[in-house]
Amino acid sequence: MNTLGKKIRLLRHQKGWSQEDVAKRLDISIPAFSKIETGITDVNLSRLNQIAKLFNLSLVQLLSTSDANEEKEKFEEINELNQKLQVRESEVIDLQKKVIDLYEQLHKK
Repeated sequence: MNTLGKKIRLLRHQKGWSQEDVAKRLDISIPAFSKIETGITDVNLSRLNQIAKLFNLSLVQLLSTSDANEEKEKFEEINELNQKLQVRESEVIDLQKKVIDLYEQLHKK
């Protein structure tokens, strides 16, 4: 089963629909829909648009390989790393100031 087929299957299960339910909504046979889910058949753009609309998604969302939770986790990780970087940058600036102060003290004598 390909990634797109898995995603369509997951979306169908989330709605509580059978393959027959989705096939009827797409006006295709159950075996034709089954081949879409299993990746046996290639899906044309028109059919992809129809599937996306059926699940209230944009075509980009349907074709996207990452899910919202994964994106949220990555975003949170990036924010956490940015915060750590800001702390480190602040520490470096403080150390630079101390070095300058020490240098000035040494040269005043």
